[in-house]
Amino acid sequence: MHKILTLNNISVAGLDRLPRDSFEIASEITHPDAILLRSFKMHDMEIPKTVKAIGRAGAGVNNIPVERMTEQGVAVFNAPGANSNAVKELVLAGMLMAARNIGQAWSFSRGLSGEDAEINKAVEAGKKNFVGFELPGRTLGVIGLGAIGVRVANAAHALGMNVIGYDPTITVRSAWQLSSDIKQALSVDDLVSRCDFITFHVPLIESTKHMINAERLQSMKKNSVLLNFARSGIIDDEAAVAALDSGKLYAYICDFPSNLLKDHPRCITLPHLGASTAEAEENCAVMVADQVRSYLEDGNITNSVNFPEINLPRNGGHRIAVVNSNVPNMLGQISSDLAAGGLNIIDMLNKSRNDVAVTLIDVDAAPDEATLQRIANIKGVLSVRCLGCSE
Repeated sequence: MHKILTLNNISVAGLDRLPRDSFEIASEITHPDAILLRSFKMHDMEIPKTVKAIGRAGAGVNNIPVERMTEQGVAVFNAPGANSNAVKELVLAGMLMAARNIGQAWSFSRGLSGEDAEINKAVEAGKKNFVGFELPGRTLGVIGLGAIGVRVANAAHALGMNVIGYDPTITVRSAWQLSSDIKQALSVDDLVSRCDFITFHVPLIESTKHMINAERLQSMKKNSVLLNFARSGIIDDEAAVAALDSGKLYAYICDFPSNLLKDHPRCITLPHLGASTAEAEENCAVMVADQVRSYLEDGNITNSVNFPEINLPRNGGHRIAVVNSNVPNMLGQISSDLAAGGLNIIDMLNKSRNDVAVTLIDVDAAPDEATLQRIANIKGVLSVRCLGCSE
């Protein structure tokens, strides 16, 4: 029986992917094998030593101590692309809100008073203050061409916009999905200088913090629009507000309210709504539940942020999963210990990613505890499991 600890409300559609005859799921559970969460901040949490996997029902993993988990041999999974349509739609909405001054116009209408005739007169007199512009022919810059960025780029192109993308680490999968009409920027600075709108779809890491700062804002077109539905901190908010005040920026639309931003007349802040649709929450929960289940039951890995992707079909026998530092002679030592335990290897697959390697081994008999302990004692081994054995 695998024990799953939930730190947030996880969609029932996802939890239903974990059969109750082999999975125990609760928000309070001792000695869990895996943890499922959404936005819960784990950095100050004492994570039980029994945990083998953490599944984030979303894309970003800033709330998870990934480096610490890697050192302890714990796989961290996320759900890239599961919320991509939800975020794409919100980005499009953000562009329309900015272009048509929707926020300001709505605020104006809500402040009207008097008889309907008086309101109608005020509307006709006041609407000239909210004249906007249309999207076709405008240029959108998309920084980050993963699952979300590709959808945003393609949708904007379908609306008649010119689209420029920048992502030095774009995957082959994303490149195949990207419209051939999307232009390539040579750098962030190249993109910034050419666009009327700029949207960000990158994680918040050291290299993306304050990617848009006072210097880059100066090189942007006058009356351009910034959209941030990725992570707070990618844009230097103080520099953005200064650019709004000076008239350099036309609007700033973001998903991260603050005292600096929430009341600014040219800024629309939303309460982190990017993935807040029922469909996205279900998609994320289903994807991450499937991934965690596959890892616990078969050792296979898909969409881990810290472990290599690996998939070894079951060919009979008993499966051993080993996570270890990516150093020479690990396979030789593991194989020797299996031989010493009288076990013959039926099938084996080894994959590595940066400093971590994962090996899945199917053997002809169940390994005894002594054999597993010998493997665990090899210098550099982070974890060893016999899948289907009593763990």
